[in-house]
Amino acid sequence: MADPNTKFLVVDDFSTMRRILRNLLKELGFHNVDESEDGVDALGKLRGGAYQFVISDWNMPNMTGLDLLKNIRADAVLKDLPVIMVTAEASKDNIVAAAQAGANGYVVKPFTAATLDEKLKKVFKKMEEGVKA
Repeated sequence: MADPNTKFLVVDDFSTMRRILRNLLKELGFHNVDESEDGVDALGKLRGGAYQFVISDWNMPNMTGLDLLKNIRADAVLKDLPVIMVTAEASKDNIVAAAQAGANGYVVKPFTAATLDEKLKKVFKKMEEGVKA
């Protein structure tokens, strides 16, 4: 079961989207949410803080969500951090690219709290199974 104290980092260059995600996470019982406006800022925060989960947009200036994901997976300390990509890009190529880069989940905008909840539960379940294995 997901820990309500899980520390999330929401990464999106659009402040309204960050607010929507923060509110959806609150609805789902997660109140420990921080924000970043791009991948560069997010990577700095991740390297300096104890985050347990990243929800990142794909299309952002400075560093895209996909590049952020690749940087997380290449970092010895951050490599196991669960990352869900959130994007308006629903193309098969994007979904494949995200999976190959190591995304734990993929949510296409617009989405509901139920969709986000379903993705989070899947990731938490896999993490728990990984710990037991």
